Amino acid sequence: MTLTTRFAPSPTGPLHLGHAYSALLAYDLAQAAGGTFLLRIEDIDLSRARPHWEAQIYEDLAWLGIDWPEPVMRQSDRMESYRTALDDLWARGLLYACACNRRDIAAATSAPQEGAEPVYGPDGIIYPGTCREAGHPRSAGALRLNMAKALKKLDIAPLSFVESGCGPNHETGQITTSLDQLIATVGDVVLARRDMGTSYHLSVVLDDAAQGVTLVPRGADLFEATYIHVVLQGLLDLPKPIYHHHRLIRDDDGKRLAKRDDARAIALYRENGATPEDIRTMVGL
Repeated sequence: MTLTTRFAPSPTGPLHLGHAYSALLAYDLAQAAGGTFLLRIEDIDLSRARPHWEAQIYEDLAWLGIDWPEPVMRQSDRMESYRTALDDLWARGLLYACACNRRDIAAATSAPQEGAEPVYGPDGIIYPGTCREAGHPRSAGALRLNMAKALKKLDIAPLSFVESGCGPNHETGQITTSLDQLIATVGDVVLARRDMGTSYHLSVVLDDAAQGVTLVPRGADLFEATYIHVVLQGLLDLPKPIYHHHRLIRDDDGKRLAKRDDARAIALYRENGATPEDIRTMVGL
């Protein structure tokens, strides 16, 4: 089987050193195995995606010495695929409409103990299930996966994936979790947001499958989200790639880089005379 990796940035700001590390690592892994590196543009958030940021992604990656097959997959061209998957899950009774806003969820998770801290999972505050049995019409709000019902449908215990990199607590190899733990620490995640028609979790598994990705390199901050993706792969009969979570590039204070960290933008390093080899040295490659 040919190894296929990918880099999937969002065109919502400049690529920084953390993006450079992830892209170069994915490219190097593919090159070392005689495989294929793919680029995907994750632009489902049309309110924030901008054409000039997408153009700069191509420029930055090419400057780093990375090349990829054309055409580049863009999520905004794949909305029909996401709708088809949602239709399937809805017809099977695995989704429900959620009319709660963030304030509603925060209030529900702190009751009955006022002031209690909410519990967070890979998708934010773990949803308390307020709308799970409400019977809202599909158009009422976000669409959530009924995790308990989904796991019963899968009938897989324990849930697992293969990690060739390293999770935040040095996890590697065959990674497993119990179904009860998954319900308690992940909960009913959103698969379609009202303003997007999909979500990161749904689109990423469908896109990886459509592109034939066999190895998914990404930051260790997405390690826990992998359980969600494995559930969706099982429900939608999609292949399960190997995951390769990697360390995060951080600033001098130990904080992970974000797109607001313009001082560490690849384009700025280019303008200041840095070379691609300088960038490799900065990120430890």
